[in-house]
Amino acid sequence: MIRRRSTNRVTLLILSVLLCIALIFFSGTGALSGLESLLEQPLGALAGVVNGAGRTVETLTTGQRSYEELADYTASLETQLARITSELVALREIGADYQRLADLVNYVSQAQDQEVLAADVIARDTILSLRTLVVNRGVRDGVRVGMPVVTGQGLVGRVINVSANAARVQLITSEFSSVSARTQINRVEGAVVGLASGALRMTLLPQGAQVQVGDLVLTSGIGGNLPPDIVIGQVTSTRQFQSDIEQSAEVRSLIDFDRLEIVLIVTSFEPVDLSVFEPTPAP
Repeated sequence: MIRRRSTNRVTLLILSVLLCIALIFFSGTGALSGLESLLEQPLGALAGVVNGAGRTVETLTTGQRSYEELADYTASLETQLARITSELVALREIGADYQRLADLVNYVSQAQDQEVLAADVIARDTILSLRTLVVNRGVRDGVRVGMPVVTGQGLVGRVINVSANAARVQLITSEFSSVSARTQINRVEGAVVGLASGALRMTLLPQGAQVQVGDLVLTSGIGGNLPPDIVIGQVTSTRQFQSDIEQSAEVRSLIDFDRLEIVLIVTSFEPVDLSVFEPTPAP
């Protein structure tokens, strides 16, 4: 049985070789051109399918590689964006600090007769009616009750309490604040008081006073509580009634009190106590 299988394999091999030789011979003579033309189309289609499958596999492999590269590139861009954003925030803070300091320096250069002390705002009062803030300067730095607090845009308020290393400042927008004031152009005198809304109003203006929208309002120095000619704000509207003895004007401060970070304490000013000049009752 084994010999027969071996004989059959040898015979099949010899026949295959002879068939190949015959096909080569007849193909060279052109005798098989018809058969070749008949088989060319299906064989070509099969080859196209195989080649297309190969290209699809290659495309998928290349696409996968490109996706990974794109993911790495995106991660790199996100890292660079985060770094640039951080640098931009830092630059904006530096720019804001520069502007604030420039305003303070401008005030100091204009008020050369005053000695000032820079202080950082470290706390704010959450009770709107009080409207105070706390700065990081106190008795150790020479701060006393009654000293004015200013910025480059004008008057912030006055020191009302002092500890060793901190001070509480009452803002001019507090309901408990009243500042003697006058208009810059016509020198009309009155008092600027704080309202519950946080706005300012100039009261005690005489009937017929020439107060115009846009006028600057300055401290007058009357009463000795504050030095004169510190900007308080700007007139935004006036109110005058024929039946009233006096008129009033709405005033807007040039300061954004909710964003105050650095202030100046005028340490060279000492409030004047005028109570000693008040008449004493007769015994």
